[in-house]
Amino acid sequence: MPTIWEALVPILFLIGALILNFSLFGDAGLDGSIQTILILATAITGLVGARLGIKWDQMIEGMVNTISSAMPSILILLFIGALSGTWLISGIVPSMIYYGLKILNPTIFLFASCIICAIVSVASGSSWSTVGTVGIALLGIGTTLGFEQGMVAGAIISGAYFGDKISPLSETTNLAPAVAGTDLISHIRYMLFTTVPTISITLVIFIILGFTAHDGSGTVNVDSVMVALENKFNLNPILFIVPVGVFFMIAKRVPAIPALLVGAISAAILAIFFQPEAIREVAGHELSFGLASLKAVMMAGFGSISLTTENEIVNELLSSGGMAGMLNTIWLILTAMCFGGMMEATGLLHKLTSTIMRAIKTDASLVGCTGFSSIFINFATSDQYLSVVLPGKMYQEAFEERGLDPVNLSRTLEDCGTVTSPLIPWNSCSVYHSTVLSVNPMAFIGYCFFNLISPIMTMIFIIFNIKIKRLKKELA
Repeated sequence: MPTIWEALVPILFLIGALILNFSLFGDAGLDGSIQTILILATAITGLVGARLGIKWDQMIEGMVNTISSAMPSILILLFIGALSGTWLISGIVPSMIYYGLKILNPTIFLFASCIICAIVSVASGSSWSTVGTVGIALLGIGTTLGFEQGMVAGAIISGAYFGDKISPLSETTNLAPAVAGTDLISHIRYMLFTTVPTISITLVIFIILGFTAHDGSGTVNVDSVMVALENKFNLNPILFIVPVGVFFMIAKRVPAIPALLVGAISAAILAIFFQPEAIREVAGHELSFGLASLKAVMMAGFGSISLTTENEIVNELLSSGGMAGMLNTIWLILTAMCFGGMMEATGLLHKLTSTIMRAIKTDASLVGCTGFSSIFINFATSDQYLSVVLPGKMYQEAFEERGLDPVNLSRTLEDCGTVTSPLIPWNSCSVYHSTVLSVNPMAFIGYCFFNLISPIMTMIFIIFNIKIKRLKKELA
C-alpha cells in the first residue's frame, strides 16, 4: 500500500516539469516537450510502483487498457482531420465563413457563436463534433471580424460544452447518472438548475465583450475577404447539404466515426463538381482532371494543403493539416494515457483520492471533494471519462450515507468533471480543441467562461442549500 508521499512523487514532478516546460517553450510547449515530460512522469510512476512490488505486466496492462479506452477519440481525431481538409477544398468552410460574415453582427458575434454551438451540441450530443465542424467556420469569421482567436475559441467551447453536458445524446450525460445510480431524465432536470444560470452568466459576459473587446479594426477587411472568397470558390448553397447531413446523422445517434467519414467523402465528391480550380491548385496542372481530382481530395484528407488568394487574411483561413495534422495531438494523448494508466495500475491514484475523503465533514465538503477529485483526475489522467467514473464510484456510498440523492453526485460529476477537461492544456479534450481550431490552449482557457463558472455554481448551490435533493428516508 503506497503512502501519500509516494503517491505525490509523480504529481509533484509533473507539476514542476510542466511549469519549467511552458517557461522554456511558451506557446510551443505542446509540440513535443510536454510529451517527453509525460513519458518521464510515467517512468517515475513505474519506479514507485516497482518499489511497491507491482509487477511490470500489471503496469503495462493498466497503460494498455487506458490507451484502449482512448482509441475511439483517436479515430475521431483522424476523421476530423480528413473532414476539415475536404470541407476546405470543397468550399463548405469558405461558404460558412462567407455567409456568416453576411449575417453576424460584430457586436453580438461572441454571443451568437456561443448560442450556435450550444444548439448544435445539444442536437449532436458532442462538443468534439461541434468544434470540428461549425466551430472552425466561426473561428474564421471571428478572426476576420477582428476578435482575438482565444476569445472566439472560448465562446465556441463554452457553447459546445453546454450541449455536451445536458444533451441526452451525450456520452457523459448518460455516463454520469449510470455511475451515480440515478436515471437520465432526473439527472438532466437537476443539472438544469446549475447549468441555466451558468450559461446565462456566460452569455452576458460575451455580450459585454462583444461591445468592449471589438474595436472595429476587423470590419474594414470584411468586404475584401468576401470578395476574395467569391473569386476563389463557387459558393453554392448546395454545399450546405453535407454539414446538414452530418449534423442530422449525429442527431439520429449515428456513431461519430461513420458520420464523419460520410461527411468527408461527400465533401470530396462535391469538390470535384464545384471547385475545379481548387482541385487544380492542390494537385497541379500536369495531370488529367480525373487524376488531379483523385490526388487533390486524397491530399486534402491525409495531408497539409493551402489555397492562396490576393487577400492575406483569407490565406490564413484556407489551410488544413488533414489527418497528418492530428498526429502530434495523438502523440500527446497516447503519452497522457500512459501516465494515467500507470497511476491507476500502481494504486497511486487511488491513494490520492482516498486521502481526500478524510476531509469530508459536511455536505459542502463532500461535494467539494467530489468536484476537486474530478478536476484532479482530469489533471492527472488527461481523460474526461475517468474524471466522471472514478469519483462517481468513490463517493457514491458517501452521498448515500449523508442522505443526498444520487442526482447531486451525477450533477457534480458533470459540473466539475465533464466541463473542466478543456481547461487543462494536456487533457485530451483541450488538446483536441487546440489542434482543430489551431489556437493554443493558453489563449482560450481564460475565455471558456461556461467551463470556469460551472464548478463554482455547484459549490454555491450546496453551500446555500439550493435545489439539493434528499433521499426520501431523510424526510421520514
